[in-house]
Parts: sequence; C-alpha cells; structure tokens
Amino acid sequence: MPTDETAATPNAAPTTPKDFIRDLIDEDNRTGRFGGRVHTRFPPEPNGYLHIGHAKSINLNYGIARDYGGKFNLRFDDTNPTKEEQEYVDAIIEDVRWLGADWEDRLFFASDYFDQLHEWAVQLIRAGKAYVCDLSADEIREYRGTLTEPGRESPYRNRSVEENLDLFERMRRGEFPDGSRTLRAKIDMASGNLNMRDPVLYRILRATHHRTGDKWCIYPMYDWAHGQSDSIEGITHSICTLEFEAHRPLYDWCLDALGVYHPQQIEFARLNLTYTLMSKRKLIDLVKRGYVRGWDDPRMPTICGLRRRGYTPEAIRDFCNRIGVAKANSTVDYGLLEACAREDLNKRARRVMVVLKPLKVVIENWPAGKVEWVDAENNPEDPGAGARKMPFSGELYIEQDDYREDPPKGWFRLGPGREVRLKHGYYITCREAIKDAAGNVIELRCVYDPESASGVTPDGRKVQGTLHWVSAAHAVDAEVRLYEQLFSKPDPEDVPPGQDYTANLNPNSLTVLAGCKAEPSLADLSPDPQYTDGIHRFQFMRQGYFCLDPDSTPDRLVFNRTVTLKDTWAKVEKGTKKG
Repeated sequence: MPTDETAATPNAAPTTPKDFIRDLIDEDNRTGRFGGRVHTRFPPEPNGYLHIGHAKSINLNYGIARDYGGKFNLRFDDTNPTKEEQEYVDAIIEDVRWLGADWEDRLFFASDYFDQLHEWAVQLIRAGKAYVCDLSADEIREYRGTLTEPGRESPYRNRSVEENLDLFERMRRGEFPDGSRTLRAKIDMASGNLNMRDPVLYRILRATHHRTGDKWCIYPMYDWAHGQSDSIEGITHSICTLEFEAHRPLYDWCLDALGVYHPQQIEFARLNLTYTLMSKRKLIDLVKRGYVRGWDDPRMPTICGLRRRGYTPEAIRDFCNRIGVAKANSTVDYGLLEACAREDLNKRARRVMVVLKPLKVVIENWPAGKVEWVDAENNPEDPGAGARKMPFSGELYIEQDDYREDPPKGWFRLGPGREVRLKHGYYITCREAIKDAAGNVIELRCVYDPESASGVTPDGRKVQGTLHWVSAAHAVDAEVRLYEQLFSKPDPEDVPPGQDYTANLNPNSLTVLAGCKAEPSLADLSPDPQYTDGIHRFQFMRQGYFCLDPDSTPDRLVFNRTVTLKDTWAKVEKGTKKG
C-alpha cells in the first residue's frame, strides 16, 4: 500500500485544458478511487538524453500533479546496466528541472527496489506463477508463436517449485553463464497478446551497474520492474505512451499476482514531429557517427539541444499544451514549435543589431572623430524594457546584401544614388562603391543628412528602406551559426531500398559565419536575469532570434540562430516585396 508520504492531498481545480486523461482522473476522484489522491511520475531509462517527445510526457505528468494538488516523482528505470550511464542521469535531472517540473524530495531509481523486486519474484515462484527457463533468447522467440499462431510451452515450464527456487538462487549467485537461463512468468502461451506468453522477468547479465556496482548479476526486465515501482511509490495514474497499451495486461497481471497496491496505467499518443527523429537508438547513432557535434547540438531534438539553440522552457511548455493529449498517433508540423518560440521571444527578447556579412560604409561628411550615442529601444513589445545607447560614427558596417549595384524593381535598400535610413540613426545616400581587383564591392562612400536624426527631415522627405548597422570602431567580433532542419524530408525515414535515414540528412543544416560584427552591448556575458536559465536571447534586427552559445568567450562571441523571423526578406530578393 502507499506510504504516509503519498497520503491524500486536497485536490485543486485543473488549470490546463481538459483531455481524456484528466476526464479519467475526474471520474476517479468522483468515485473516491485512490482516496482522492493524484500522484504521477516521469520514469525515463537513463540510456540517452531526453528529447522533445519526453518534454510532452514531463509536461503532462507534472501538469496533472500540479493542477490537482497532487505529487510528482522523477524515477529512473535503470534496469539495464549495459546501456545506462551516470552521465545520462545527470543530464536528465538537469533537463527535467529546466523544463520547470519539481519533484521536491521524490527522486527515485528502480535500482532502489532491486531487493524488493527479487523478493516478489521468489513470491511468484512459490505461488507456482514463475519458473526458470533454459531456452535461449532465440528459442524463446521461436516458442512464442505469432499473432496468428499460439505459442508452445517451454519444456521447462513445469519444473517444481523447489527446483525453480534453487535455480533462481543459483542464478543470483552467478553460477550460470550470461543468457543461459531466465525467470519467466507462467501465464498463457495461447494468449492473443504476445506479451502475456510467459514473458521474461529476469535475465542473467554480468555488468556493473552505475549505482549498485557488481552486487547483482541478474537484472529485472522493464515490464517486471515498472509496475511494481509504481506500486511501491504509491503512484495513482501511471501515464505512458501508446506503444505500452499492449503491455497493460501484463502490468495488471504482475500487480494482481502479487496482491499489492495497484495503480492505473493510462496510455496516450507519443509526439511525432516532422523533419525529426525520436528514436533514442538513432539519436545515439547520429552522435557516435559524428553527424552532429554531440547530444546538445542545436540541430538535435534533445532538450539540451533545444536549450542550446535558444528555445525557452516556456515556449516548449506552450508547444506541449497546444498539441494537446490524444489517444491516436499523429504527426505535428515542426513549424508549430518554431511559432511557439517566436511568440515567446517576440515578447521578451532584446532587439540588437548584428551584421552577419559586413560591408564597410564611410560617411564622408561626418565630422572627424565624432561619436554620437543614439537611443535604441530594447523591445517595442515591452515598454518596460527600456533603451540603450549605441555609438554612431563616421565608419559603419551594413550587410553586403543591403547594397545592389543594379537594384531590381521594388528594391528599397542601398544602390548608387539611393537613400536609406539607418535604424535609430540618420538618412544616408550612397555616392560611390569601392571595388577590389576582382570587382567585388568592399566599401561604400556615402553622405548623411544631419537633420534626419528623428527619421523625418524638415522638407518632409521620407525613405522606405531602413537598415541595421554597427559602428566599425565599436563593433564586437562574433561568429554566428545558422541552423536549419537536420533532415531534408518531413519523414527522415522515407528512403529508397538499401538506404537508411542518413540519406536524408540536410547538407545545409549548419552554416557558420565568421567575421560578423555585433553592437558593443552584446559583449556583456553575465547571466541574463530575464530568463530563468540566464541564457542571453536576442532578436537580431531583420535576421531572426539568436542566443549566446556556451562556446563564447570575452574575445569571441558565438551566437546560434534559434528561429528565423517570418520569411519576408527572401521575397525581397525576388523583387516582390519592399525591403
């Protein structure tokens, strides 16, 4: 039964939009099931880093506990020491905390329960509901049968209780080779559910566990450890993804066979996202084969990758709430995740000016040595964000793409004899383009209108183009990394016969721009207080949303593009929209 720790807690009215799981919980509370308690958990296996699909589960489980005034556990289902590492445990803890879920003092491991799980296995043997089997893994699969044919009973199925107890104890003492024997539940080899055809509960596996060391050479299978761990912790609603629906009869059988406290398993559809892989095995493959720079590569769908790319936990939670909770599998467009990021960052991100491909501008009529500090608003969406001072001088940088020697129709940026406004600054007119020996434009010679600082001249003249810029003498050197989707197809696994998902890797998923020029306010590397994680996030004017990368140093700033602005600037290149 649940411990005192899981005693009934007064429920609060849900604050999240209803879904079928919350409807089931409402009914349980109405009937008094679980004594009105609501207690959920997030139970990752520490065999990799968490991805955006796990964020949906965390948001759901923690959100339910929060909305109903209940409790939430973080538990590691660490039953396979050959694939699990402390590195993954540490990373998962960091990611769950970053997403805003609070497990308080309830951090658990399935390995905490290995002794109890072993005792319960012995209890099943004594009750004649489990037996030691000598079939190999291949033979067990062969005996299991198919979806249309019943399985065959193992020749070891009818061993006596005494023999099974003896063999299981010897398995534990390490007397048999790895894989030579298993402990199996005795259920029904003719069941229509393959999971009920005498599933394996324990296997012999000599591997050092990251927490228990070499204490054990037999380890419980996930299906044996999971339900009993839920029971020990007093979980009320064991919420998992849809692929475990066929495992629910086994979940129920194990708990009923032991006669212990019985949580309710509920399944929901997992998250599928376009242009994205959610398979841990394939994500590990991407890392090991060097297709990405690591688990936190900003092109990865991992939580740490999204964090490094500049996504906020608020944006990810908003995304999870928008896609909702359903019973049927579906695929969500990646654009929705990007839209959530834009909406969140648009409200909060400070507007700054960074020139990605610098072109020098010399203002010939600017007073020599003069530096004027102009006011620049930090965020027009947030009046309380204030303003900053930016240096304006006679030598500036603008974007190379903002000058055309032969401008197309609808071009409102710089060209020979053309006038534009510099954001927060003055009107300038291009007089001459200086070229190198190869004919490339390397410098523009311009003049400015001293009476245009307000954006309106005494003669009422207005210009339609406004450009961003930085003062050359004050600019900070930066590297900017432009990220796109890692895969070129919405379904990365849509490949011709004989190829794997790597055939759809996008060769343009990362573009690194060196020699970028940033306004001097970006040189401050102290944590940004407006974000809970302290990561600096900005809107580079006319470029998109960016964040400061951990690779940054005082002498070398590195920025990652989180997401683009709405795609209007690409249309300018076709002469279809004003720039």
